[in-house]
Amino acid sequence: MSISRTAPGTLTRIALSLMLAASLSACSMFSSSDKQKDETEGLSAEAIYQKAQAAVKATDYQKAIKLYESLEARYPLGLHAQQAQLESAYAYYKYDEPDTALDMVDRFIRMNPGSKDMAYALYLRGLVNFNRGSSLVDRVFPRSIADLDIVRQKEAFHDFSRVINRYPDSPYAKDAQLRVQYLRNTLAESEVNVAKYYMQRGAWLAAFNRAEYAIKHYQGSPVVIDALEIKVQAAQQLGKADLAADSMRVLEANFPERAAKLKAGK
Repeated sequence: MSISRTAPGTLTRIALSLMLAASLSACSMFSSSDKQKDETEGLSAEAIYQKAQAAVKATDYQKAIKLYESLEARYPLGLHAQQAQLESAYAYYKYDEPDTALDMVDRFIRMNPGSKDMAYALYLRGLVNFNRGSSLVDRVFPRSIADLDIVRQKEAFHDFSRVINRYPDSPYAKDAQLRVQYLRNTLAESEVNVAKYYMQRGAWLAAFNRAEYAIKHYQGSPVVIDALEIKVQAAQQLGKADLAADSMRVLEANFPERAAKLKAGK
């Protein structure tokens, strides 16, 4: 008598099929009960906005983002939708999504050029760029901002400068001024550090240009003194006596002690 047998591989496939079928059946049983009702259904724009604001206050930024998105989707033409664009940008910023935050701010600026909240929009854009790149390691072991993303810091400098120049009486101008001063110093420091690097390698023209850039764009920074010294030394190495003399005159007029030390070779 012959006994028919099922191959082991076939048994495995049958078992897997039964398990999959059971899983799909369970999903279908609970999908309707697990599905949450949209909490914004039937709510006014004001009500959704207030719920989103409450979520921000509770630091539940993920929930706030969803509510602002629902508000824009349900009431795209209302004033609350305009405000939701800006508020969601802030929520994305706090949720550590800087790229999306910048996109939202830029969209608000582009779509609402005459908005009364433009000062805040520019200030928020500056904040996103200012804090961009700050990781947990940076919070535990703080480092100079001059070591971070220079392009974004220059963007922040530009954003805060626009707040100061366009909206000097806004409530954001004072803080923007403090941040501009801080950025001016650190960006100038970064430029001078690069100039010093070029000096060490004998790249005199590159050093001269970076020092000149720091002086031109970051007036008032303490490291402008170093930039002037670099210009004098680099010009001398390049055989540009007139340029060296001009920079030395500026150094003598503004920082006579440093000029004397440089002449003495100290």
